[in-house]
Amino acid sequence: MRLVSESNQEFTCQLTDLTQTEALGQALGEQLIAGDLVILTGALGAGKTTLTQSLGIGLNVREGIISPTFVLARQHPSMGEGPTLIHVDAYRLKDQNDVDTLDLESTLAESVTVVEWGLGKVEHLTDSRLEITLDREVNAAAVENPWEESEEELDEPREFTLKAIGPRWDSENFAQLKDNLRSAINAQRTGEKHA
Repeated sequence: MRLVSESNQEFTCQLTDLTQTEALGQALGEQLIAGDLVILTGALGAGKTTLTQSLGIGLNVREGIISPTFVLARQHPSMGEGPTLIHVDAYRLKDQNDVDTLDLESTLAESVTVVEWGLGKVEHLTDSRLEITLDREVNAAAVENPWEESEEELDEPREFTLKAIGPRWDSENFAQLKDNLRSAINAQRTGEKHA
């Protein structure tokens, strides 16, 4: 991990491969609580599904997380005492009105909700959220068939940017989140198990 930039409520780093994306996702999942909203943005193959799968491991939800492209939303129940993961693909949704037909408000308080392609569509759901952008390198390989149900994401460097918005992510909570993300990535780099 190479730290690119950092401000009060934003954290950006360079991830060298999918294993770092996975380590970061798991650490993020361990920090999330019921009511949290995460908006994922990134090109096809940028690592959104990989990040969500790892986030699910951190949340301890039932395995089998795949992109909800064709069903729009999937529910992954907790295997313990934690919240359910609601995984949404908003790519084909036009606006807030389309999102409202999914009735995400009814599960938001007791779930962690992750929305791929949700920027500009789901911010009305809550006053606090994490906006995550995964950017592949400029010369990255093209994705062969974006509509094919493939869970393979390219193992290449990507830039991870996390922006925290709202009272849930006050200075103390955000500082703790950043520290845990940094620790997880550094532990992965040195071959240690993140605690």
